Amino acid sequence: MSVQQFEQKVCQTTCPYCGVGCGVDATIVNGQLTAVSGSKQHQANFGKLCVKGSNLAETTDLEGRLLYPEVNGERTTWDHATDVVANKFKQIIAEHGPQAVAFYVSGQILTEDYYVANKLMKGYIGSANIDTNSRLCMSSAVAGYKRAFGSDTVPCSYEDLSATDLLILVGSNAAWTHPILFQRMEQAKKDNPNMKVVVIDPRRSATAELADLFLPVKPGTDVALFMGMLNYIINNGGVNRDYVERYCEGFDLTSESVSSWTVAKTATFCELQESDLLLFLMPFAKRQQR
Repeated sequence: MSVQQFEQKVCQTTCPYCGVGCGVDATIVNGQLTAVSGSKQHQANFGKLCVKGSNLAETTDLEGRLLYPEVNGERTTWDHATDVVANKFKQIIAEHGPQAVAFYVSGQILTEDYYVANKLMKGYIGSANIDTNSRLCMSSAVAGYKRAFGSDTVPCSYEDLSATDLLILVGSNAAWTHPILFQRMEQAKKDNPNMKVVVIDPRRSATAELADLFLPVKPGTDVALFMGMLNYIINNGGVNRDYVERYCEGFDLTSESVSSWTVAKTATFCELQESDLLLFLMPFAKRQQR
């Protein structure tokens, strides 16, 4: 009677769900994933996992998954399936050109997979028509980062949460969408009694429970809110003139374009109480005056 060999190891990986990037310790027994837990030393989550990350092990079974390639509903070999796909691409490209082909790939694949997909699309097919759901959902932020900083790189880190005394969340329900990051916000607020949290959102979400000030702006008026904010800062000594002269372009034109957005006009347009809006705006001018 043979004795089955028992082999167990722990592999470190990353949760594939939201963008927080929580570290995961995956326990593998005889080649099978048996359990997951948060990586205690990981800088994103320090051992914590939300309900989605905690149940990763339950998502790796094969039920309901296509295990073999099919063509026209019939099971076939990988070689035949690959040939069918390649020939279809060749026919389309021959008739309509490479711009007739586009790839829309997943935000949950690995960096190496992205590289292969981009190499295939740009290097072999000859088209730049490739995008991912992860970039699409961040497209507005990417445009803002590139215009403001010259690169679509997020200019902050999780460690900033423990150093700030003013945290502003705009249209974010982090309590639901990024639970582990939200827990870090909660902890930062507990550790720093002077920290204030402002939540700007048309609806009161679970995240607003953390807020010292909740601004229920009228949907679609967030741009007006920030134009009023800039005008208030300019008129109340909140501009770092040295920084503007060294790093900014078109500031005078921008100042003129927002000059009509008084506190009263902004509050009316955004359907906010003027007193609440002032509570939001005043700290920005005070910071620069210190």
